[in-house]
Amino acid sequence: MILLKNATYIDPVTLQLSTTNIIVEHGKELQFNTVPDSLIPDHVLDCNGLLVTHAFACGHHHVYSALSRGMSAPKKSPENFLEILQYIWWTLDKCLDKDMIEASALVTAMNCARNGVTFVIDHHASPFAIEGSLEIIAKSFDRVGVSHLLCYEISDRDGMAIAEQGLAETESYLKRRQGLVGLHAGFTVGDETLNKAVALARKYDAGIHVHTAEDISDEEYSVRNYGKRVVERFSEMGVLDFSKTILAHCLHLSDHERKLVRQSPAWVVHNTESNQNNGVGVFSSMELGERLMLGTDGMHSDMLRAAKAAYFGALKTDGLDFSGIYRRFRNVHQYIASNKFKGDDASNLVVLDYPTPTPITNENFLGHFLFGIESSHVKHVIASSELIVKDRVLQKVDEGEILRQTRPLAEKLWQKMQA
Repeated sequence: MILLKNATYIDPVTLQLSTTNIIVEHGKELQFNTVPDSLIPDHVLDCNGLLVTHAFACGHHHVYSALSRGMSAPKKSPENFLEILQYIWWTLDKCLDKDMIEASALVTAMNCARNGVTFVIDHHASPFAIEGSLEIIAKSFDRVGVSHLLCYEISDRDGMAIAEQGLAETESYLKRRQGLVGLHAGFTVGDETLNKAVALARKYDAGIHVHTAEDISDEEYSVRNYGKRVVERFSEMGVLDFSKTILAHCLHLSDHERKLVRQSPAWVVHNTESNQNNGVGVFSSMELGERLMLGTDGMHSDMLRAAKAAYFGALKTDGLDFSGIYRRFRNVHQYIASNKFKGDDASNLVVLDYPTPTPITNENFLGHFLFGIESSHVKHVIASSELIVKDRVLQKVDEGEILRQTRPLAEKLWQKMQA
């Protein structure tokens, strides 16, 4: 049990501010104001002058990229998106072993926790270390205290035998834990694998998590090889049938494809900084509907930063106002709740030490959200009624010791990539 005393609580939906005490107890709804004399909490946090609100969630992440920070340039300087994949990310994921996967997951989970992100939807790839990879990631996230919705990125690009291993890993994982059926993208997944993935999603009441029209080359390949555009093919094959399906990026859709997405129960996640980094285009939500959420695409684990980037990146294409970008920032919670996934209940809270020089009110909170509040203001984090960050220090793991273990693994990975 955790007691937050004298907190300024911000309702994540109405944005109403109230000064209150908050009792967080496992398996129970948040209790406000009343503090019984008999209460003996495990932790008492003085939140006088601090802001408390629902913690954050990431709609699209890549654990496997966590050890890439600072690595050498690729053997060949990429000239387009396909070469970025070939010479950087497909080179990296082929070199991962199980120790590197565990290190990547721990680093990602720790970064998420410190940034107030308590639920992560991840899309993993390690084609030469597939078996057991999702359970390694899950246990690493559990160890830090961050909830998750995982999938393995099934693809034909390394041969059908490896595609079958991806399908087998997915089914093995879905038998034990909540998850999705991951696919890399339409241009690396043939009809046979796509059909098997959709059948697997139906069998386990899951959904498909797939990169969709991230680059124009994805659309060109689809038209050239299948006679139809990416989303048209996905729609015909059943990918869009699931309310749990996540279509990542969706930058180069036609009007007809947008209509298909809008009329389906599927969700779209956009990743502004990754789009800019890869030079693949600018996202527009026009005619896509309201099932839109934000991700980081493995660039980082900071959803406040992602929201700001999405807002400024969409000023000319979407005309979003403050409430519009906040709604996209919070939509991931609707995705999680409406599909009955576990791990993002009301007891996931973030406590912000935000010393604003100007007043903060019900009416102007969104101005502070966009132009003031940063991840550096995260002081405490509660996930599933458990205190996982206190005074900016991770509580369940020794961050320093883990980082000392990950650095040699990162060097080993970089050496393998240059071989």
